[in-house]
Amino acid sequence: LFRLAIIAARGPGILGQFLPGPFGAMMRLSFRPVHAPSWVDRAQTIPAQGASRRKRVAMLNGCVQKALAPEINEATARLLTRHGCEVVVLKGAGCCGAVSLHQGERAAAEGWARANIEAFSAEHGRSPLDAVVSNASGCGTMVKDYGVLLRDNPAIAESAGQVAAMTRDISEVMAELGPLKAIGVAKLRVAYHGACSMQHGQKLHDGPKALLAEAGFEVCEAAEGHLCCGSAGTYNILQPELAGRMLARKAEMLEQTKPDIIATGNIGCMTQIASGTHIPIVHTAELLDWATGGPMPPALVGRSLAK
Repeated sequence: LFRLAIIAARGPGILGQFLPGPFGAMMRLSFRPVHAPSWVDRAQTIPAQGASRRKRVAMLNGCVQKALAPEINEATARLLTRHGCEVVVLKGAGCCGAVSLHQGERAAAEGWARANIEAFSAEHGRSPLDAVVSNASGCGTMVKDYGVLLRDNPAIAESAGQVAAMTRDISEVMAELGPLKAIGVAKLRVAYHGACSMQHGQKLHDGPKALLAEAGFEVCEAAEGHLCCGSAGTYNILQPELAGRMLARKAEMLEQTKPDIIATGNIGCMTQIASGTHIPIVHTAELLDWATGGPMPPALVGRSLAK
């Protein structure tokens, strides 16, 4: 649905990008490349690599990410299976409902949440899941809060709490799995941006950086790392002028670290920061996948990065 909405938003044409306010911001977003469905979008079970299965997990593929950057879900699936996880992609799971909730559309948000809860609960009942894996921290924060969101709905409150308790960010799962199967890549300097939903919403700060360092990257963190990049869910669309000032400040702080790459764990931050800097920005999972035998992240292909 998000893929179709982005394409439909291009109706006013290229001139719409130059309009002020939220409408212009939405038009600029609509002209980002929209990708065709990925192999990892299909409902399927992807077997674990290796002699034994260590975990059985369900992936939350989301809606925005699989349209704008399907390579993140692909990297996540490879990373998990390479480290012994059986990965389940469910037909009934989709949008987490965060955007609806941000807009005050609680009923719609609860509808998305119920669909995910029913899908994950049914699969867990069929064959137990060790975790529901999120690789977009905005989505992860939302799903981890399902128990609170639906606590007054007796028909689903218990299941909502169970799904929330099972949900893990990809960085949490990789830390639980133990040592990375790193093969070594170029010693690149990576500036890590902690998304607000990651460091404040989920209280995950050092874990992703530790994984990047373990994978062989030189990790640095910019000054004012606690501040927002200006994306904030839909803030960059609804309040583009203020979001733009926040972006400029964030980009300046990141660039001062003189990194080869910027890494983060949230598609909203990636989209926002990419519009304000020349430095390539990639998902943490993409770098971990690359460092453990996967392909170079598409955003880095063709760039002179080797040291």
